[in-house]
Amino acid sequence: MVPRLQERYRQDVVPALTKEFSYENVMQVPKVTKIVLNIGLGEALQNAKAIDAAVADLTAIAGQKPVVTRAKKSVANFKLREGQAIGAMVTLRGTRMYEFLDRLVNVALPRIRDFRGVNRRSFDGRGNYSIGLREQIMFPEIEYDKVDKLRGLEVSIVTSARNDAEGYALLKQFGMPFRD
Repeated sequence: MVPRLQERYRQDVVPALTKEFSYENVMQVPKVTKIVLNIGLGEALQNAKAIDAAVADLTAIAGQKPVVTRAKKSVANFKLREGQAIGAMVTLRGTRMYEFLDRLVNVALPRIRDFRGVNRRSFDGRGNYSIGLREQIMFPEIEYDKVDKLRGLEVSIVTSARNDAEGYALLKQFGMPFRD
């Protein structure tokens, strides 16, 4: 079964962006290539169980098992040694990526308290967009009663757009609620 957002991309987004940016070929139209979810856990240095909880949360949110990230260098001020587990990340592509983007835009973001839209200036200059979320409980897959601690996560949406204007137009077509 084809995800709803992927079908919308083919039928609505491609023709709209082709008209807006006057592309000559369908392959020039930017698309979302991957979505990376990341949880950084500074607390994992004192509490080893925090990594397990973060991995469980990311697994529920993304629908696939995350990779535990480890420290590349030792930092004495942070009491951090090389090779210690300090986070978890997962990369979504294809069907899972479109399903997650659909849930993020239509379910999770509207559940944020006092939500007025996401910042339009969070593009990196090459059409990629990043959002920092303060709590993981806004996703319906996370059960509020089983959460031991609120953790934030970063969501990076990587596109094939060549600049921020194309990336903005692409995400706007997908229904990303930008604050204007």
